[in-house]
Amino acid sequence: MNNHNAKFAFYYLLSLTALIFTALSVGMIVFGIIDSTVADALNYNSYNSVDAQLKFAISALFIAAPIYYFLSHLINRGLRKKELEIDSSLRRWLTYFIILVASVIILGVFINVINNFLSGELTISFILKALTVLVIAVAVFSFYFYDIKRQETSKKDLVLSLFAWISGFLVLAAFVSAWFFVTPPKMARANLLDQKLSNNIYQLEDAVNNYYAEYQILPNNLEELKNVKNIYFDPKNLVDPETKQPIEYRVDGDKEFSFCANYRTASSVDVRDNMSYGIGNREHSAGYYCVPGQLWIVESVNGGLPVKR
Repeated sequence: MNNHNAKFAFYYLLSLTALIFTALSVGMIVFGIIDSTVADALNYNSYNSVDAQLKFAISALFIAAPIYYFLSHLINRGLRKKELEIDSSLRRWLTYFIILVASVIILGVFINVINNFLSGELTISFILKALTVLVIAVAVFSFYFYDIKRQETSKKDLVLSLFAWISGFLVLAAFVSAWFFVTPPKMARANLLDQKLSNNIYQLEDAVNNYYAEYQILPNNLEELKNVKNIYFDPKNLVDPETKQPIEYRVDGDKEFSFCANYRTASSVDVRDNMSYGIGNREHSAGYYCVPGQLWIVESVNGGLPVKR
């Protein structure tokens, strides 16, 4: 039956790839849930990384898990139909290759878990993560060591069927659980748009400061900035990135000004941590809100360059 060897080699290697993504995604989801639920002072600013981790795991699990179970079904059907011999060298070599790759990956994850614990992670988090890796490792190794040793393929194997149902349930449980800890897509888009809006406001604040450095007075409106040669800003910064509603500029005093816009969400620590500019770090509520601008003071520092105070 050598004419089927190439096909089943493809099945085994692709199932290995799908297995890696499935197992790692389940582990990432459990790790993310642990980081989100176990109170740790070191995790106060890790929301964005955990959220990104969970989003990747959900995406990978959605694609990889069905592929893995489908390929496993095709392999077992081939064994029952004798398209692939139970004692063929191809089957044994590829099964042990899968075990080898899984061993290397699990070993690397275990090392990382221990390293994080030695670097200051809470003991309870370390124990939970170590148990997670152990459970995944036992599940993978027990399945493939059982599969390589079995001799009967003429009918469905009860142990393999039981493994498929239990593992499938756990994978589905991890997939569903992740949605309770990840930012919903609609909210994620709103946060990104607000970040872009805040960055636009920062660019306008920078232009206002350059105008003040040139004339020692605040501009009455943003239109005045367009007539100054050494001040450049993108006209797109004048409006909301999605609604195109103009950002309102207000002069509140001789050295005080603010920018007003409609924010989709209220700022929070996790959102602010993902913003790279100064004005983006200022809190705002959802809806129409005015953010105070920050005026620079020009001092003779580093060759007289303007610095923020």
